[in-house]
Amino acid sequence: MSKLSRHKAILELLDEGPVSNQEELQRLLRKRGFDAGQATLSRDIRELGLVKSAGGYALPGREGAAEADLPSVGRLVREFVTSVRAAQNLLVTKTSIGSAQPVAAALDGENWPEAIGTIAGDDTILIICEDRRSAGRLADRIQGMLA
Repeated sequence: MSKLSRHKAILELLDEGPVSNQEELQRLLRKRGFDAGQATLSRDIRELGLVKSAGGYALPGREGAAEADLPSVGRLVREFVTSVRAAQNLLVTKTSIGSAQPVAAALDGENWPEAIGTIAGDDTILIICEDRRSAGRLADRIQGMLA
């Protein structure tokens, strides 16, 4: 099948909702009769200008809708955060593997005054605060959600 028909199928899938990762996209396309490898999917994603958000791949301008589907920050913290440690004005927040991105997105969505920003890896979130006192208050808030 042609590249154009594959692109059309990808857009139809995304109209139905966000797709969490390339493996899911590959599986959904296979169900529609398309056999595309990882390199092909990466190229398609780039060419279509798809956006990766906490909820998965989405069409540009619709990534906010995927993020709105995130569970509450309290639930995400309880389920995925394993520890929070303050280091001066920074908080190092450990999560289960693969969970840092959605937790960081939920934390960012709270717009807490203590947090200037977050950087998320695979299982670690770095939260930058204005000062040591702000970091302490935010650490206490997150710790409270873990209880």
